[in-house]
Amino acid sequence: MECPGGSQIEIGACLRDTLERVDDTVETAYSYALIAAAEIDSATGRPTAAPALETAQGAWNAYRDAHCAYIGETFGGGSGTSLGIASCRIMLGRDRVATLLELAR
Repeated sequence: MECPGGSQIEIGACLRDTLERVDDTVETAYSYALIAAAEIDSATGRPTAAPALETAQGAWNAYRDAHCAYIGETFGGGSGTSLGIASCRIMLGRDRVATLLELAR
């Protein structure tokens, strides 16, 4: 788990803080990738890469939300549901950062 040890309240607070940082990092990486896509559009004279990335990011956001909601449902409504959802969003967010930074190169 992302935040081992402590009470469920402490773990929840740790996960919320971590998720906020990951979400901020996703947004930063996305902005870098969008700049790179705009440069491609400028070089080719075809404004297609940046809009395609915007569509892809929207689809990724929807996937993340739906997938992590499913993960939450696997907890059967128990007290760990929010922890499971946050952990899922952290994991997927970190993966997305790596992808976006690769696109920004």
